[in-house]
Amino acid sequence: MCLSGLDYFSTLGYQPAIAALAAGALAPLATLILVAVTLGAALPVYRRVARESPHGQGSIAMLERLLPHWKGKLFVLALLGFAATDFMITITLSSADATAHIIENPITPEWFHGQQVIITLILILLLGALFLRGFHEVIWLAVGLVATYLALNVVVIATAFVSLIQNPAPVDHWWLNLTAEHSNPWMMIAIALLVFPKLALGLSGFETGVAVMPQIRSRAGDTETNPLGRIAGAKKLLLTAALTMSVFLVTSSIVTTMLIPAPEFQPGGAANGRALSFLAHNILGEGFGSIYDISTILILWFAGASAMAGMLNLIPRYLPRFGMAPEWARAIRPLILVLIGVAVVITLVFDASVDAQGAAYATGVLVLMTSAAVAVCISAKRKGQRWQAIGFGAISVIFLYTTGANVVERPDGIRIAGLFIVGIVLVSLISRFRRSTELRATSVSFDEAALQLVRESAEGSVLRVIAHEPVRMSAARYRHKLDHARVASHLPEKSSVVFIEIKVSDFSDFAQDILVTGITRHGFPILQASAPSIPTAIAAIAIAIRDQSGIMPHIYFRWTEGDPVRNLMRFIFLGQGEIAPLTREVLREAEPAVGKRPWVHVG
Repeated sequence: MCLSGLDYFSTLGYQPAIAALAAGALAPLATLILVAVTLGAALPVYRRVARESPHGQGSIAMLERLLPHWKGKLFVLALLGFAATDFMITITLSSADATAHIIENPITPEWFHGQQVIITLILILLLGALFLRGFHEVIWLAVGLVATYLALNVVVIATAFVSLIQNPAPVDHWWLNLTAEHSNPWMMIAIALLVFPKLALGLSGFETGVAVMPQIRSRAGDTETNPLGRIAGAKKLLLTAALTMSVFLVTSSIVTTMLIPAPEFQPGGAANGRALSFLAHNILGEGFGSIYDISTILILWFAGASAMAGMLNLIPRYLPRFGMAPEWARAIRPLILVLIGVAVVITLVFDASVDAQGAAYATGVLVLMTSAAVAVCISAKRKGQRWQAIGFGAISVIFLYTTGANVVERPDGIRIAGLFIVGIVLVSLISRFRRSTELRATSVSFDEAALQLVRESAEGSVLRVIAHEPVRMSAARYRHKLDHARVASHLPEKSSVVFIEIKVSDFSDFAQDILVTGITRHGFPILQASAPSIPTAIAAIAIAIRDQSGIMPHIYFRWTEGDPVRNLMRFIFLGQGEIAPLTREVLREAEPAVGKRPWVHVG
């Protein structure tokens, strides 16, 4: 909870000031609406996401299952772009905000001013160094930082309430201002609803809460497909974090709105972006205020840890599996270096400005929450849960409105997210093209009938295999294919052969387990399998036959008719196309030793 709470709880560093700046005297009411959305909308959505996607992929995995083939892959890439916006901007924005707290502290040396970019870069590099050191250390440091930060906030808020009880004049002043500006209670609620999208950063912790699910211990008896203990732990995590944050949001909004003069919340004011820190210094003195500042700086800096954990969980689960990232992207340390490099670039581009990155952060958070609400609504509808579908549909409308209002008011966010999406799609397609001739099979296994056919059809240490597209499967077609192979490749008349047929499954997948089954059709022995790509599947099966039986396959093809460039594109995106030369190329890359490589004959 503390690992995901680094992102969620750290928003206390700036959320009360955002609420006061957006809603003025109505800030406590606007915050109550935020809490209502948190407990009544976001929490139920993500508890269901945790149940239906228990391995940390979140709503992205749910939506991937709903959309097949390339539509689903491209939609996932777009959502990954928003997730990257959310998580990467969390790293850079939080570090930049920590830098702002360092510079604005009264005891900070004067020469720190104007050095925000350098200080922010140092904080980001230190974060990367911690992750390179080890994930276990990161989690326990997160626990210490969150516990200390929340304890200090309890002291500040409790002391502020005591001050209000002893001297209620600020309460009376706030009430007079409120009723003078808004005499109609219904108008108060309407205005609070209108400013709610500006407070949406207070919802930022739910996606990271789901993303860290793989770190939750399973119970005895849990299975990979149904880890009930992990799901229960995630629901407990989300509920505890949401209730804790709700209490802090409401109480902090009340005391900051009543005790801090409104001009101090404006840009350039002493409470802008640091309302609770302002109170800590004013009420408890510079000594405690500086201790509070140090805690705030540390948790804001370390909020990037939960975002980093989310990225380290999402990227290896999707892009390498899609063939849209190198295999080394599954390794943690190289990926950390890449992510830190991206964070450094973002910091330099935005000049370590918190305000410049705020729109992108809010857009990423809200799009992911909207996608989660839509995903659980569709899931409930498909399972015949009518009332739940209606409820989640209403929540989807709320998040769609909030996202739309945020995009209209702060269009920079969608532009920045768009750059992330374009970057991810371009890199993914280039990687898919470069990796298209890899041996794309996670495993190859044979049923007993297939093994029997291999043994019976082999002549000594040679197995002659004829590739056949499983479209026309009459006896005449098989005889024609065999006659063509004998004429075109001078196959001996009395030689034994076995046909191989590959059905293209989901051609947008990059790799999968291949099961080879053996059948006899019209008296002809056939090895058949299903795979995303025909050439890579034939190559993988040929190597598996060689390795598992010691028999060397000779595979016989006929040349593919049509434009070679078009056939190449069909191979990359549809798994079909130029079969013979691409099978040979896959084999060449997979087996460098020519003498050990299965043979390819084309005629």
